[in-house]
Amino acid sequence: MADIEIPNAKELEEARGRTFTRRVALTTAIFAVLLAITSLGGNNATKEMMLSQQQSADQWAFYQSKTMREHLYRGQKMRLEADLSLLRPADRKAYEGLLATFRGEEERYRTEKKKIEGDAKKIEETRDRNMAKDPYFDYAEVMLQIAIVLASISILSLSLQVFLFSMVWASLGTVFMINGYLLIFRIPFFN
Repeated sequence: MADIEIPNAKELEEARGRTFTRRVALTTAIFAVLLAITSLGGNNATKEMMLSQQQSADQWAFYQSKTMREHLYRGQKMRLEADLSLLRPADRKAYEGLLATFRGEEERYRTEKKKIEGDAKKIEETRDRNMAKDPYFDYAEVMLQIAIVLASISILSLSLQVFLFSMVWASLGTVFMINGYLLIFRIPFFN
């Protein structure tokens, strides 16, 4: 009869531990990749938010300068209208041409100002959207970092429960990361 070798229980435990360790290590690497993607999204959202804020401020400054010019021409027009009533009919012709120019310039600045206002509001919408995204990326980063730490602890302790707990944190972090990119839902106290 052939000899059957019964495996040593300690060797079986070590083999099981190596398999568990490899799987957790691979999963931890996936967590790290998700963390890198989250960090990229968070950094981009922050940069876009800051750039949009600067562009918006530039547009509103431009709007303000157009408003000042519009008021300047309106004041000159009003002054000229008052002066016209005091002039002789022969002198009025030249002043009426100047008055028409002032009216045209006032209207031009008013029209340009409306376009600038629309552009500034669009830029502010971009800023606000990126501002809304940022907290989701922040929390996703924290959750994924916690998941990585817990997965590392599970490797050292060979604890399946700790590993499952790290999976919960990684899942939440992934949901927050995806929401940071897509803004599927909003949590009120984040905004």
